Amino acid sequence: MMSATTEPGPGARLDHDHFALFGLPPRFQQDRGAIDHVWRELQAKVHPDRYAAGSPTERRIAMQWASRVNEAHRVLRSPLLRARYLCELAGQPVQDENNTAMAPAFLMQQLEWREAIEAARQAADAAAFERIETELGDARRALVATVAQALDGEPRDLPAAVARVREWMFLERLLEEIDTHRP
Repeated sequence: MMSATTEPGPGARLDHDHFALFGLPPRFQQDRGAIDHVWRELQAKVHPDRYAAGSPTERRIAMQWASRVNEAHRVLRSPLLRARYLCELAGQPVQDENNTAMAPAFLMQQLEWREAIEAARQAADAAAFERIETELGDARRALVATVAQALDGEPRDLPAAVARVREWMFLERLLEEIDTHRP
């Protein structure tokens, strides 16, 4: 029998954080293979098909656990979502929907990238899109390294992590925009 407080493992609760659910330390740097491995193990325990013959309550709880495990997997597997989640766990929400404050240098750089994307789009210049994409990829790698240090370093620098996560989210949107407009 499955209960809301005892599956998928001893003492586990639906309200535990994603890291606790997966038995992982709350750190940015994670082994994606380990995350996927734990996800498969948890899914084997809680998949609703295992409880198809159970009571309506057991089936509902199985569905809740499967959803919880899948959401945790989605967040932990994505470096950007994991970084954002770590900030939130530490009481420093990213608040990207209502806090758009960014460093002036980054704001200037993003304007340059937007102008370059627009120029490449108007010219249907595939090579220009490639150059911009490479530059954005380099900027993303630098941001990831900064976020990793801010979240996993000693001492942690949560305000810096939040600011860099916001910038990283912006870079991802620019990369999506390139994919949309690439000839």
